[in-house]
Parts: sequence; structure tokens; C-alpha cells
Amino acid sequence: MLILNKWILFIDGSVHPQSGIGYGAYLAVKESDLSLDALSARVKVLRFYPTSSTRLELQTFLWALGELPSSARHVTVYTDSQNIIGLHGRRERIEKNNYRSRNKRLLNNADLYEGLFRKADQFNCSFVKVCGHQLSREKDALDRLFTLVDRASRSALRKEVRWKTCC
Repeated sequence: MLILNKWILFIDGSVHPQSGIGYGAYLAVKESDLSLDALSARVKVLRFYPTSSTRLELQTFLWALGELPSSARHVTVYTDSQNIIGLHGRRERIEKNNYRSRNKRLLNNADLYEGLFRKADQFNCSFVKVCGHQLSREKDALDRLFTLVDRASRSALRKEVRWKTCC
């Protein structure tokens, strides 16, 4: 079956735990657009505060989905976030327990989980786990595209943390 409006989404984030500052980055491309040279300029970066590493990955994912055109029908998400990859398998239990833990405490990031499930359904998302930090010689074309978002988020965070520590 041919799926029209099929997109690939690469997401990553970098956080400075001591300050609670994080930068999320994403790259959204139609499957037919996979040219490394032109795509590096299309990586989007956004600052999040306050955040944590887990929260940042979720915030970045929701932000990226919110930026996709409403005509997108299927999105394959590439991430190194084990939390996002594992959410699909935990979804039924999380929703059944009304976003609460066994001791009835509201889950950390419950608001983001709820939004993520809603958006993922809207865009018929599937997820692919990538190894975030491989040697260049071991990377395939998709790994190289993921590297663009990884570098963008780390670079943005480094610039801010360096600026705050020096000035």
C-alpha cells in the first residue's frame, strides 16, 4: 500500500542538568528528500527551560509534531531516547492507570505523555531506535541525518553554557 504524505522525523536533545536548560532539535523530511547537503540547514532548534533529559526528549518530540503539516499521514520517528521508544509498549498500562504510578502518584511528565499519545495517533507514528554516538565509519545515511540533530542540540547548549560561565 502506498502511503502519501509520509515523513521522517529525527529528534534529539541536550540538557545541562545543573541549570535545567536544554535544547531540542529536529529535522523533518519527506521520504523523497533525503539529501544530506541540503538538509543540515533545515534542522530546527529550540530552548527549553526548566527541563530534564527525559522531559526534553518528550518536549522536543511534541514540538516537532506540532510543526509538521496537517497533511502528514505517517511519520517514522528516529530517536536515541529509550523512553520514547518504550512508550508505545507502556501506553496501555499508563492510560489504564490514568497516568498514575502504582502508589497513585501522578507520573512525572504525565502531561507530556498524554499529549504525545494524542499526537502520535494523529500522525500514525512509528519509532526507530538509533545509536546516538557511533563512529563515522559505522554510520549509514539515516545515522548521518540523525547526527545533524544531535550536533545542533549539543552545539546550541554548549554556546549558552559557555556564555553563562564566561560572562
